[in-house]
Amino acid sequence: MRAAFRCNPSVRVVQIFFLCYLFPSASAWAEQLPLPNRLHVSEWAVPWKGRPRDPFVDGHGNVWFCGQSGNYIGRFEPGSGEFKRFEVPEGSHPHNLIVDGKNRVWYAGNRNAHIGRLDPQSGAIKRYAMPEGVEDPHTLVLNRAGNIWFTAQNSNRIGLLNTASGDVQALTPTTARARPYGIKLDGQGAPWVALFGTNKLAHIDPDSMTLREIELPRADARPRRLEIDGDGNIWYVDYSEGYVGRYVPASGKFSEWRVPGDTSRPYGTALDHRGILWLADTGVIPNRILAFDTAAEKFVSASPVPSGGNVRHMFFNAKDGSIWFGVDSGFLAQGKPHKS
Repeated sequence: MRAAFRCNPSVRVVQIFFLCYLFPSASAWAEQLPLPNRLHVSEWAVPWKGRPRDPFVDGHGNVWFCGQSGNYIGRFEPGSGEFKRFEVPEGSHPHNLIVDGKNRVWYAGNRNAHIGRLDPQSGAIKRYAMPEGVEDPHTLVLNRAGNIWFTAQNSNRIGLLNTASGDVQALTPTTARARPYGIKLDGQGAPWVALFGTNKLAHIDPDSMTLREIELPRADARPRRLEIDGDGNIWYVDYSEGYVGRYVPASGKFSEWRVPGDTSRPYGTALDHRGILWLADTGVIPNRILAFDTAAEKFVSASPVPSGGNVRHMFFNAKDGSIWFGVDSGFLAQGKPHKS
């Protein structure tokens, strides 16, 4: 027997709201559940502190990092636990570094307009001066020819350093104060850049040296870091409003997922060989290292940073599947995903 009933529409709206409040949808309920911790984090106190950041593992397994506020470059040997400090020119305040195929270290002299190359044996430094208008090299990435693409956030420039000649080509985004920040190269060697001062990504054609801006779906989004997967999809984190996003260049389609938490501020990122996007949520102290499964399209892990925060950049080491990051409080850290 089927029961029939009538109800006042206004009463029904209240009833539905009340039921939804008490019994949220399955997806909303799942988002409220605590995520498992699937990352083992080990930390080492850096003797000189100085905001250690932006680690990079060389061909010998040594971990190089910047001491940004301490004005130095550091090297850590995981096997022995030993640290070594390398001095850089006064006022450099290195912001980021990379290591080339010859194990030479290249760093961004963020406060005195140069990119430096450090000889790991002698400690000698060769400086590559920036052209007029490029004052603050920020984040670096090597291309296949051994040249360096880089961002200059406050100068509003994206540059290419020819490491053989020292020549620098610089491009300016169309958007004023776009603040080029994170940068990665796709499979064709083309740079993609997160424009942190606006709601856009930038793509550069390296052959024609032309720059194109791509607007994100939300006006208040502020992308800070990005990664590129094997299919050429662009994964970015929106620092301002707490989202992970995917842009598919072939179709122009965007998809976005809210980062768990009320005050999320996703910052440093790394994409591993399993398609897990690791990101640092700096909206809480201690920071959380979150894992987003790009295939399943969901968050799968949350791990506190023992020493607090902030985590500004991360490096995925393909040799052992771990991620490395620096912590502003004066620590170098390695995260090893749990085997499952």
